[in-house]
Amino acid sequence: GAGKTPTAIALARIARREGLKPGFLASGYGGSETGPLLVDPQSHTAEAVGDEPLLLAEVAPTVIGRDRAASAQVLLKQDVTAIIMDDGFQNPTLAKDVSFACVDAGAGIGNGMMIPSGPLRAPLSLQLRRADALIVIGDGEMAEPLIRAAARGGRPVLRAALKPVRVREWRKAPILAFAGIGRPGKFFDSLEGAGAPVEETVAFADHHRFTEAEAARLLATAERKDLRLVTTEKDLIRLKGATGAAADLRERAEAFPVALEFENPTGAEEMIRTAVRLAAAAAG
Repeated sequence: GAGKTPTAIALARIARREGLKPGFLASGYGGSETGPLLVDPQSHTAEAVGDEPLLLAEVAPTVIGRDRAASAQVLLKQDVTAIIMDDGFQNPTLAKDVSFACVDAGAGIGNGMMIPSGPLRAPLSLQLRRADALIVIGDGEMAEPLIRAAARGGRPVLRAALKPVRVREWRKAPILAFAGIGRPGKFFDSLEGAGAPVEETVAFADHHRFTEAEAARLLATAERKDLRLVTTEKDLIRLKGATGAAADLRERAEAFPVALEFENPTGAEEMIRTAVRLAAAAAG
């Protein structure tokens, strides 16, 4: 829910502007395949490779796999010159030229404790030492302790926000919004912030796989109340390959696309340029 996937996509676009060919490495969380596997957005489903890799594969070559080193070798065969690891911050398998830690300004890091007492996978102080910069996404005060800690460690803070790709078209018919992501409320707020007339919302758990009954209820409610069905890109792509009512839901529902925009794009761009220069120098 911190916004790692839109951040990875934004970094890929910056890499392209720098003359690089980006590619993504992902674990394939939620999918049955263990990899290494080059994701085909046309034929693979979220059940096989996970929902986030399908979104990434629409932007650049994407390989899933639990073994990140083996996955990187598969990705390099696609002539990739910049590997972006989605959710690879704690993974030590590959040497990294630049690392970003992401935090949602409205959610923060919970109680700041490690699993199982809290949400962190490693101590906060250790994570910040590994990061070259902290990316703070959205508005809110919940990330302030992390921002202060980053400042004490001399780490730059890059502000960013998720912005709707197309604003005008969401101001038409009343909407039934549904989402199965880390923070569904954030999605509903984004829709309303774009001027969308959200009449009803339905929230599901993160990475939720819609049942026939759930899909049928959403369709029936939208039909009865004459509402437009709108969901996230992740939720819609998770319905790919569905049958019955779930297939009808995929046909009827529309995705609300968002993109991450940096408040000061030159900050992220300069960090990537520096990483490229250092990597080139190290390679001789």
